[in-house]
Amino acid sequence: MNHRSLAFRLGLWYALLLSATFVLVGAAMYFGLQHYLRSSLRDSLSRRSEQVERILQESPADTVSSAVAREIETRVAPEFNNRFVRVTRLPETLVYRSNPPADRSFDPSAVRPIARSTSGSAADPVIELDLEQHLMIRATTVGTGSGTFLVELGISVAPIEAALDRLLDLLAVLLPVLIACAAAGGYWLVNRALRPVDRLSRTAEHMSLQNLGQRLPVVHSGDALERLSMSFNTMLGRLRDSLQTSRRFLADASHELRTPLTVIKGELEELTRESRLTEAELRERVGSVLEEVARLEHLVSGLLVLSRLDAGGTQGAWVGVDLAELASNTAEHMRLMAEDRGIELDLSALNMAIVQGDQARLKQIIVNLLDNAIRFTPRGGTVSLRTASDETGSVLEVSDTGVGIPEASIAHVFDRFFRVDQGRSREDGGAGLGLSIVKSICSAHGAEIDVTSQLNSGSCFRVRFPRRAITAAPGTPGTQQSDVPTSDPPH
Repeated sequence: MNHRSLAFRLGLWYALLLSATFVLVGAAMYFGLQHYLRSSLRDSLSRRSEQVERILQESPADTVSSAVAREIETRVAPEFNNRFVRVTRLPETLVYRSNPPADRSFDPSAVRPIARSTSGSAADPVIELDLEQHLMIRATTVGTGSGTFLVELGISVAPIEAALDRLLDLLAVLLPVLIACAAAGGYWLVNRALRPVDRLSRTAEHMSLQNLGQRLPVVHSGDALERLSMSFNTMLGRLRDSLQTSRRFLADASHELRTPLTVIKGELEELTRESRLTEAELRERVGSVLEEVARLEHLVSGLLVLSRLDAGGTQGAWVGVDLAELASNTAEHMRLMAEDRGIELDLSALNMAIVQGDQARLKQIIVNLLDNAIRFTPRGGTVSLRTASDETGSVLEVSDTGVGIPEASIAHVFDRFFRVDQGRSREDGGAGLGLSIVKSICSAHGAEIDVTSQLNSGSCFRVRFPRRAITAAPGTPGTQQSDVPTSDPPH
């Protein structure tokens, strides 16, 4: 038996609680019975004493002691009823004293006189216990025409003491048995109650990364155990989803890394095989390798940013930032890229919208969304930025008149390495991480991002920032560069 186990400790507490209850009940029974028996004995003493008092009060003044004694013997019969009676004419004249009782339970001649108190009424009865003779004695002072008498009447308490002793003996035998039964029963009940927990533990022990689809048994008890089982199953579901996402992310990252590495390897192998290359051919081969190295560097940088965002370790100081000013400065930096593609940037709807956050990360949101919109908007199209603020918070919108996103793909645009058009995205150099980075930055700022799109009509990405108290003056947007390159997501 494991003395440190929960079952043992609960069983021990259960046994101690029941043991204390049994002891209290036993003590209550003993003292309650003692009080009841002694109360009954006092009532009997009062009735018999009053009977002797009436005999004295009804006797004529000149009645001799022998007549009083005969009357007491006749009407009270102390010997037959095992009672003690003593009548004394005060101050010290003995009128009557009963003979030894039939059961010989006490010696009347050895009963000591009752000491009367000098305070209080002389007629007030006094009840005492004679422990030597095992008697309960009631002493009463009675005034009559022939004088003042002290009436002492006693009844043996031996039967009461014998009954109480038998009860004690019974409790001494019964209580240990009840306590032992309580301890064994408590241990059994606790083990039975914890049996569902043992099943949960055994099931959890057999779980591994290969069988996360397995679920713990749910005990439909409506208590904390059922809620615990359901919480564990919910946690296992999230763990399985997280593991599947991680595995898919690892597989996608390995695939994306393998592509430029394969190209680099092939180019370098051709360089080693061909000994006679012109300077132009050599430059072309080296340029191809450098292009793939840049793509590889771009991909690794995006993966590093995502890992840091997931770990929450790249948050800078949060300050008040005006989205309108930040978006305007960022768009001016990217205007040359838009002009090269023949795309117009519309900044006419930029209204002041102060948000609290990391300025570098907020700029990264705008950079990635603008880069995404510019890449997939045909020549002659328009990319618009809008910022606004109301009582619920601030909004940043980046919309375009580009090719749009199929309805079936909208739910996956924020997934890592997801592309609507695999071939087109690879030609443009995208790794499918840009929108994932944007989503992670938004989550870190407590913001929500959603997208609406229609094929051949354009898309609109909307970021909603919650209202927060501004704890610092707004920084100067556009002066702080992001520490990660833009990653162009699928569009």
